Amino acid sequence: MPFITDLCAVYSAAGVHCIDLAADLAVVRAAREGLDWVEARTGSRPWVMVSISDGKDIHFRKAWFDPHKCPTDCPRPCQTVCPVDAINKTEGINLNRCYGCGRCLPACPLKLITEQAIHLEHADIGPLVTEIQPDAVEIHTASGRLQAFEQTVTALMSPKISFKRLAISFGHPRNNLGFEELAQELWERHNCLRRHGQKPIWQLDGRPMSGDLNLSTEKPALRLWQIIGPLTPPGPIQLAGGTNAKTIQYLPLTNHPAGIAFGGGARKLLQPLLLEAQTRGTTLRDWPEGWQKAVSLAKGLVNPWLSRHSQPKSCQTKSQNFITTKPTK
Repeated sequence: MPFITDLCAVYSAAGVHCIDLAADLAVVRAAREGLDWVEARTGSRPWVMVSISDGKDIHFRKAWFDPHKCPTDCPRPCQTVCPVDAINKTEGINLNRCYGCGRCLPACPLKLITEQAIHLEHADIGPLVTEIQPDAVEIHTASGRLQAFEQTVTALMSPKISFKRLAISFGHPRNNLGFEELAQELWERHNCLRRHGQKPIWQLDGRPMSGDLNLSTEKPALRLWQIIGPLTPPGPIQLAGGTNAKTIQYLPLTNHPAGIAFGGGARKLLQPLLLEAQTRGTTLRDWPEGWQKAVSLAKGLVNPWLSRHSQPKSCQTKSQNFITTKPTK
């Protein structure tokens, strides 16, 4: 939880517009502690958005294995590939750190690692968002799940909370689903949102959970936007999935997406400083040198997008005001 608090504080200070979190009370409390800390010093804070899913989704899972079944001579490739140091030699997987990227699953030579799905039931959505009171909600959906999507939106509307936006996350076409069919799926969800009086953000997830791998993962997200962008319903488009510091280099000054969501890339950038603060027995907020380094790194990721936002209106796209970081899911 201190990691989440620090991550949210750093990226809030760097100027992001929205923090995307797991729909979990403890996670949101930790995040708001960081946002409160920054707001007391700067007078500003980003939106708090929580993520839910209308069905099975790789963003909503944890890895698990029994460490007692591991051979003592195992080279532990799972530990090597984990981007957040969630695996150690004695305790298996630290579920508080695991964000479900899945890279350890194929790495285990004995196939001992399994994934545990995390899904919020419709009956639990209303009470949870009532207690969290988020500014926005992100719904992860997929092809063929329109009925489940409509049920999820209906459950979200039951507490009568006024959301600033509902972000709709839809991935790259798979299972022979073409781009025109994907656009039709988005329009069907748009009709559902209109019936409930909600404003969307269309989040195009090009290559999920991969932004911290390398600087070439942004291409699927860019290709998805280039093809599907002209076909989407009204509302700002946000890139996600594989997005990193290099993404903006491939976008023109005009006719580009309204925003970007940084996930693994944003976490990986600060991971060494977070771990060093932990080793020192402190937090980034209480370690002035570490805090300054962290904010400088975060601004290096965020500022190019903020600069686009501050350009003359003739060079801006509609509703260009969404930069989201995803500390945890």
